[in-house]
Amino acid sequence: MIGIMSLWAPILLSAVLVFLVSSIIHMVLKYHANDFSRIPDEDKVMDALRPFKIPPGDYVMPRAGSMEAMKSPEFKAKADKGPVAFITVLENGIQGMGSSLLMWFLYSVLIGILVAYAAGRFLSPGEHYLTVFRLAGTVAFAGYSLALLQNSIWYKRNWGATLKSVFDGLLYALVTAGAFGWLWPAV
Repeated sequence: MIGIMSLWAPILLSAVLVFLVSSIIHMVLKYHANDFSRIPDEDKVMDALRPFKIPPGDYVMPRAGSMEAMKSPEFKAKADKGPVAFITVLENGIQGMGSSLLMWFLYSVLIGILVAYAAGRFLSPGEHYLTVFRLAGTVAFAGYSLALLQNSIWYKRNWGATLKSVFDGLLYALVTAGAFGWLWPAV
């Protein structure tokens, strides 16, 4: 068994590598550029919503108050009439990236800590690189990718966008696995 404290080097290196890979994905490769579509008549829709001063948050429309209310003819008619939507409202203005980038890095550190915990419990010092790589990569992939599928299953997010993000998670898992395999403690 290896303690998490002795695995800080691969934890931090993997977080830095994931940060760099994600930066390349979003700033150079840009294959996520079409993950969100423009709403038809965007200006009119924004003008129509503006008077409601909707506070930042996550919303669904129509929204029934209970399972019983979902069965009512009124709710069914409202859903049939549409639009049916899940909406995330942000604060007005251009969204700064500083806090999101910091949180992304800290999230990558958290994934690294989970990888270190699992690998440290199941592997010994001096394990072969590929043994460490397989376990670290599996745990990292689960951490970066698997929960993303829920967004398409429950919230109808575009499967193409979700699968691109799952692929990103595979890349993040590979660099995490490489960092742990490379810096795994010797005997």
